[in-house]
Amino acid sequence: MIIVAKIITALVAVIHIYILWFEMFAWTTTGRKVFKNFPKDLFAPTKQMAANQGLYNGFLAAGLLWSFFIDDAAWSANVALFFLGCVAIAGIYGALSVSKRIFIVQSIPALLGIMFWCIVKFS
Repeated sequence: MIIVAKIITALVAVIHIYILWFEMFAWTTTGRKVFKNFPKDLFAPTKQMAANQGLYNGFLAAGLLWSFFIDDAAWSANVALFFLGCVAIAGIYGALSVSKRIFIVQSIPALLGIMFWCIVKFS
């Protein structure tokens, strides 16, 4: 189970590295493909705002990756659970405020990771 929990944690980190990339560096190109319902004329004026959001996604990815470098197994799991929880909550908020697709892309993988880490920790 721990291998599954770590794979899911790594997957969530990779998703957030991708989000960092397109929000910080490709907002006016890839961003248009990802957020099809967002008005096309607002991508350029919101470039700095998107870059700020991308930076926060990078912090989430960094926290998830940090969990792999913690030697103490209990603390590694705690850090992974904390950052997966942050991702799940951000995804829920995004689904309620922007698009339900955000729940599928961000929250579901994070919730699966939380589930597997809880199985590891409490079994």
